[in-house]
Amino acid sequence: MKAFRITYIFRMGEDPPVVFDIRMDPRTLVLLDKPSGELPFWTRLGYQQCPHCQLKEAEFPFCPVAVNLVEVVNRFKAVSSYEEMDVEVLLPDRHVFEHTTAQRAISSMLGVLFPASGCPHTAFFRPMVRFHLPLATEADTIFRASGMYLLAQYFMKQQNLLREVSFDGLSRIYSNLNLLNMNMAERLRHADFTESSVNAIVLLDVFTQTFPMAIESQLEEIRYLFAPYLEPATACQA
Repeated sequence: MKAFRITYIFRMGEDPPVVFDIRMDPRTLVLLDKPSGELPFWTRLGYQQCPHCQLKEAEFPFCPVAVNLVEVVNRFKAVSSYEEMDVEVLLPDRHVFEHTTAQRAISSMLGVLFPASGCPHTAFFRPMVRFHLPLATEADTIFRASGMYLLAQYFMKQQNLLREVSFDGLSRIYSNLNLLNMNMAERLRHADFTESSVNAIVLLDVFTQTFPMAIESQLEEIRYLFAPYLEPATACQA
């Protein structure tokens, strides 16, 4: 099977475009390419290691998320967070183009790199990588993440792994992701990198901070869209 590919192209002024051709295993959606050369000190698993990390340094000497940030921080080390750029994203079934800020564009790409890195805490988001929506809004993400988790519960039910439908598990996943994002940002701060890479993680984390507390109220706001399913006269019958 061919690699599953998502390509991000960043254009800033007259400078040559910055291209990230992200290749993943088509079944596991784990990144196929790793940075070449010696890895920097801040990628070591034990450096600013997340307190809830499930990996052991003897088996994983390097943090899988940090390793896949090396090229990102190197390519954008001279770019400020609010520098405007054009970002183009090529996917197997769509082509997206938008003019936005560096931190928002980079943050969107991190939404692919983090889940595909091999970190156990980010692996839950691989279905969203497969159906990646570049530069998604908060409302987009709420709908997609909750839908993804409910579909996961459907598959769990088929394997007798589920007793009741709830969003408790998704809230825990986002809480763990929030902790990971904060520690990843600290890695880059201690490594003295420019703000664009750090702020891209911070921007990515804005949603993870609020999701566990706001999911019920956020979903209630779109409840009206599901009226045909909820009205007895028109509801789907078994």
